Amino acid sequence: MTILAAENVSVQRAGRAILREISLQAHAGEFIAVLGPNGAGKSTLLKVLAGLLIPDSGQVMLDSERLASIPLRRLAARRAYLPQNPHLEWPISVERLVALGLTPKLPATGGLPEEFVPAITRALERCDLVDKRDQPATTLSGGEFTRAMLARAIVSEPQILIVDEPITGLDPKHAMECMRLLSEFARSGTLVIASLHDLTLAARYPGRVIVVVDGAVANDTNALTEETIHRAFGVTALLTGQGDSRAFTLLSPSEK
Repeated sequence: MTILAAENVSVQRAGRAILREISLQAHAGEFIAVLGPNGAGKSTLLKVLAGLLIPDSGQVMLDSERLASIPLRRLAARRAYLPQNPHLEWPISVERLVALGLTPKLPATGGLPEEFVPAITRALERCDLVDKRDQPATTLSGGEFTRAMLARAIVSEPQILIVDEPITGLDPKHAMECMRLLSEFARSGTLVIASLHDLTLAARYPGRVIVVVDGAVANDTNALTEETIHRAFGVTALLTGQGDSRAFTLLSPSEK
């Protein structure tokens, strides 16, 4: 069973603590939302957990191995990472963009093997992009490009899926479909870690919420509450509904 563990992880930049002594464990089959205000250190934490940034102190373990000691190609075969605000300069087709998520499994030379086409088609279907398959990815709308990058991240069906703001720019329908897709991956045994700003979707879909404030874990809980939101963001929120109908409404000072 996959276990990803941060042990007293700290990161500094220009003398400023970005992450401070963070320790956590994440297990296969969990869907974890990482919440926190701007500048809290969420993206840095995800990069550390993905093995893309080595902490200044502490370490990250993947099962019984130090993440920093795992060869990148072997790590990439198990873990997929979707950065915040990704960019693309080359007018490759959407199909080819998605296929980049299979790079650790592809031969070093030659075209795209036929055996990988079904996986690409499945990822395109999951992200509602089948009709965009041959379109240059640089001509997609912002939301379509976000979905294409998500398709690239999931095409290999990784054991660990780390996504930074995966629903940014998505319309409500596709945002909910994205969250349902991430939930589906978690139910199938994938460890899913996603940074989010949408409090309502964070309350409905993930089974665990980690709140980061000023570079440290302020809360690690199975249920997002009004109190947690107030402590993390300094705003008053009203929780309504139950289960899949849960929603947070932010109140202005006059509405408290």
